[in-house]
Amino acid sequence: MPSRLIRTGDEPLHARSPLRMRCALALWGLAWTVAGTVAFWLVHRPGWAAVCGVLAAVTLTDLVLVVRHIRQGPHYQPGRDVPPYAPVRGPYPAGPRGSRLSRFRRSARP
Repeated sequence: MPSRLIRTGDEPLHARSPLRMRCALALWGLAWTVAGTVAFWLVHRPGWAAVCGVLAAVTLTDLVLVVRHIRQGPHYQPGRDVPPYAPVRGPYPAGPRGSRLSRFRRSARP
């Protein structure tokens, strides 16, 4: 298995996200939802206009969060210069007594 595919177990803490692409997609979605809201309002479809308005609000919220994460800097979004984390090596800690996982680990050891 290539080393880039080995999971370390701390991915949720050190996950990397393409925030600039997500920002561009949020802007694209915001443009379409605002256009849909206006278009449906002009053709007297208030239900569909409300649906597009709610989607525009969700998209705007996502855009605000993405911009906030981008402005927080590389501490919250590691760049390409940050190396991947090394896989955990060594014996696994013992699970709670009687758990299926601890029985599996015991039986898998030579």
